[in-house]
Formats: sequence, structure tokens, C-alpha cells
Amino acid sequence: MGKYFGTDGFRGEANKNLTAEHAFRIGRFLGSYLTKKKGEKAKIVIGKDTRRSGYMFEYALSAGLVSSGADAYLLHVTTTPSVAFVTRTEGFDAGVMISASHNPFYDNGIKLFNEHGEKMDEETIEKIEAELDKIPMDGGEYQPPPYATGERIGRTVDYVAGRNRYVGYLISLGVYSFKGIKVGLDCANGSAWEIAKTVFDSLGAKTYVTGAEPDGTNVNKGVGSTHIENLQSFVLEKGLDVGFAYDGDADRCLCVDEKGQIVDGDQILYLYGRYLYERGKLRHNTVVTTVMSNFGLYKAFDEIGISYEKTPVGDKYVYERMANGGFSLGGEKSGHIIFSKYATTGDGILTSLKIMQAMIDRKSALSQLVAPMKAYPQVLKNVRVTDKSKTRADKDVCAVIERVAKSLGDSGRVLVRESGTEPVIRVMVEGENEPLCQRFVEEIVSVIQEKGYVSL
Repeated sequence: MGKYFGTDGFRGEANKNLTAEHAFRIGRFLGSYLTKKKGEKAKIVIGKDTRRSGYMFEYALSAGLVSSGADAYLLHVTTTPSVAFVTRTEGFDAGVMISASHNPFYDNGIKLFNEHGEKMDEETIEKIEAELDKIPMDGGEYQPPPYATGERIGRTVDYVAGRNRYVGYLISLGVYSFKGIKVGLDCANGSAWEIAKTVFDSLGAKTYVTGAEPDGTNVNKGVGSTHIENLQSFVLEKGLDVGFAYDGDADRCLCVDEKGQIVDGDQILYLYGRYLYERGKLRHNTVVTTVMSNFGLYKAFDEIGISYEKTPVGDKYVYERMANGGFSLGGEKSGHIIFSKYATTGDGILTSLKIMQAMIDRKSALSQLVAPMKAYPQVLKNVRVTDKSKTRADKDVCAVIERVAKSLGDSGRVLVRESGTEPVIRVMVEGENEPLCQRFVEEIVSVIQEKGYVSL
């Protein structure tokens, strides 16, 4: 991870550590760099979620791009996977998504995609970081990207048609009619608020929607995949067959079954991995997971005969492993699920459609499809800290982690890691006994607090 860009782009609080000037300079560099690389005007497509600061960043990015000679195409409010889709299918040189995903409204972020709709390569990210710090890449004196003049100045183009083509693509992936099925959608007051309902209505579902009244300040507020309890209540109250919860930019999906029980990313990987395996369509008989996946997932895969691989946390790493190994399914416990046949990034709405396909094809309720996987108790606590690296490297913090790991032995595990998107240390303990896991988590957090790393 760099100074500005983490595992999922440049993220921070709007106009504090992520400003309109940052956006302008990123746009100015990208426009100049890609236009020079291409030998003609570069075309960059931009999407945003529903955060109030999204307009500011959209216009700042556009100004930077066109001032350096590139054309900016605006999808307006849309999902992260739609930006990746449009970038790779419609000949764009790069894609930009303005979103802080599951974070609160006052945060925002800038996610970059290459021409293939994949997360931007590290070499280009390093060049952008050097530009933000005004560090010359060739060792000479720093020179800002040149401004375009005359007819070389770029333009902005309203491109909502691109978003509509993405919606059409999702509808085309509906293998079965959803007629007669009552589906709940929690759109997190985010970018899925219009798209998801359109897709499910088009496929014939009886669609019930919550979290679909964005006002610029309520994205993820008490709704969406980070507040799954909202959808649990909604499903039970309405007597629904299934519910799907997205985050602010709809690149992740968590589910609620007909009994109001949560179905997380690991359970989704289990049910769809098994679905593909039983049909001989699971490439290389392998599912790609991250180190945060539950022991119960691996035990369930072992019983079936499905292999698995583990990557660091981040759908970027999951996709890289999938692409390199030619795998068809991968994802995270948090709900980033990647179907490589259809997408280059996590796509919450696509995930919903694939779960619906498995339910209808198997003629089974969601609770039945995930029942064979028995998850181990897992306790996770996020601790906001003043310095992630110093906290994780502290000798006393390391000592308590080692002590907990020794106590757990082969019956569990402890994982303490730096968030790639927030000033947060994530403390996770997994084992056979939830109260014990809770106790161990608190022991580690207490040491972090005692050492003065907690950010107030």
C-alpha cells in the first residue's frame, strides 16, 4: 500500500485528507499520462455513488482530465462494477469510481480501473502518488503535467447510456424467471438504489425495497450490508423468500434467508462453489478465498472435495489470483464475490442473481443451500488507531497476539491486520467457543488501548 492508495483506492474524509485538489491532480495526471501513452485523446469513464461530496470530486476529476487533453464520460450515480464493465466493454482507457464503499457519508474515495476493467496496476499508482507529492519520476526537477490548449483540450460527455447497457447486461444474465418469488433489496441508500430494483422487476420478482431514499448524507446509515439487521427485520416483516443487502457502491452483497438468518460471503462461496462443482463448471475444482474466511468453509469444501486457495484480504488480490490461475469463483467473507466469467470485480447485484439461479435450479430455500456449512464462532473488532503500522509492530501487541495464538492451539486462530481502506486495526479471533473468542479479542484490544494507539 502507498501513502494515498490502499487496497481499494484513495480513501479518506472528504476535504480533510481527500480533497478536490487531490481529485483534480489525479485527473490531470491520468489525462496527460494516458493521452501520451495512447498517442491520441484518452477516454476515461467516471461513476459515483450517492455521497454529497461525489459531485465535487466528479467535477474536479473531470476538470483535471479535460484540462490535460482527455475526454471524461460521466455515468453519474452508478455502481462500482458498472464502471468496470463499461470500461472493459466500451473501449475506454481507464475507469474511475468515486465512492468510499461501506464507509459513512463523510468519507469518499477514488478507485481506478485499467482498460480491462481491472484494478489499476501498481506502476501507474506509484506514478500518481509521485505526482501528488510532486516527486519527479526521472530524478530531475519536478514538472507538473502540461495543460492542453486549443483543440487538444478535452470535453465531458453525459454517458448515462453506458449505465443503462450495464443494467441490460445484468438482466440478460437472468437464466430463470423470478415470477412468484418475493425478494427484499436493501440498497444502502447508495448506488444500487435504482439499478437493483430495475433488474429484479424485469426478471419478474415481487420486489420489496429498503434503503432506497438517498439524500447525500445517509448512505450506509443503519442500512445495507454493514447493518444487515435492517434487512433481517424487513424480510421477516414482509414474509419474503430471500433478501439481498448491498453496500454504498454495490460491489458486495450479503444475504438474509427466509428465516431471517444472515448468509455471509463465505456461505455464498460455499453454496455457489458447490453448485458449480456439481455441474462440472468449477474451473480447476478450486475456489479462491482470503485469510479471513471461516474454518467452517474449508471443512465443508474438504468434505465435498473442493480445493481452495487463500489470498490477503482485498478483492484486488482475489481477482489477481483468479486471473493467474484461471479460476471461476472467488471472494471474501464481507460479500465481495467475483464470478470471473462475467466480471472483473465484486458485483453485489450479479451475486444476487447467481444465488437466485442456484435456489431456483435446486428448488431449495436459501437456508437449505447453506445448511451443510457449519461456521466456527468468529469475533471481529475494528479499532481506530493513530498509526496502523506502529500499532501492529508494537512488541507488547505482538506478545499478546502470540499468547492468544498459543492458547488457541489447533482449535482456532487469531488474525490482527491493518485495514487497507481505513485507519483501523482489525482484531479477529476464531475458535470453537464464542465467549472465549470474545475474551481473547478484548485482551488484544486492551493492550492496544493501554499503549495509547487508540484514536479518540
